[in-house]
Amino acid sequence: MDRIAAMRTASRIWTLSIAAILLCANAGRCSPDERNVKTDGSPTPVVLWHGMGDSCCFSFSLGKIQHLLQSEIPGVYVHSIRIGSNEIEDVENSYFGNINEQIKHVCETLSQDPNLQNGYNAIGFSQGGQFLRAVAQRCPNPPMLNLISLGGQHQGVFGIPRCLDTSRLCNYMRRMLHRGAYLWYIQNSLIQASYWHDPFQEDEYQKKNLFLAEINNENINNTDYKNNLQKLQTLVLVKFENDTMVEPVETEWFGFYKPGQAKEVQKLQQSVLYQQDWLGLRAMENAGKVQYLSLPGDHLQFTAEWFIENIIKKYLV
Repeated sequence: MDRIAAMRTASRIWTLSIAAILLCANAGRCSPDERNVKTDGSPTPVVLWHGMGDSCCFSFSLGKIQHLLQSEIPGVYVHSIRIGSNEIEDVENSYFGNINEQIKHVCETLSQDPNLQNGYNAIGFSQGGQFLRAVAQRCPNPPMLNLISLGGQHQGVFGIPRCLDTSRLCNYMRRMLHRGAYLWYIQNSLIQASYWHDPFQEDEYQKKNLFLAEINNENINNTDYKNNLQKLQTLVLVKFENDTMVEPVETEWFGFYKPGQAKEVQKLQQSVLYQQDWLGLRAMENAGKVQYLSLPGDHLQFTAEWFIENIIKKYLV
């Protein structure tokens, strides 16, 4: 009888544990340990997407980030997104190509990676932030758990980033944006045009922008985009207060210029996107699922210590 009672007790505990896990997943209220450790005890994998002019694996950029993650989270699997067959092609593809096709390719790659099937955390650097958000909205399987956007431009940009005189690709990009960001062939061939947001031409932007206006539900009402984004357990938006690469800086927190001018900036909470809750951000914010971080410094300028304390320890372990 004692053995039968013990078995019944164990069965109740198992049933309650499963129920708690399901409740946690459905409510999005898992503790960090529950959220970021898979059932086999290994840490949740991390997916990285680099920014403009960078590559998946340069030792001085995302290669260093990958090493830092693996040092701080023993046994973690890191997938750093590469578009192309090598690092040089990856850099070129951060300037040229159709971003919707690139995101489709990334979704297929992630869905075929056996290490990601139970879910993953994602970190986007600069333009990689809004591209990974599109992955979360368009491709909910495998599930993205937490999305960390470092200097992402979620309401777009209206300003040309600094380019080194020797950067042929960057200077070519500048010329193309000046000539006509919303021309069909530029939208389909220049990555930065996909998030060029001209506040003087809001109608043109909403009608002819092939990426940002769509994922922000500005020219459609895609309920899947809204529902899928709300499946995130945390959306972390990191703003660099002295950013000289991104105009306006407030776009890193989903803010932007008021329509019709390029001087006065409005916060996310003042925008139609938030007030009409096109993406569910207001609901997510009310649920405590949107975190706003900021730090002094220029674009993507942070120390390893800051990254460990504010990103890894808070959201990844």
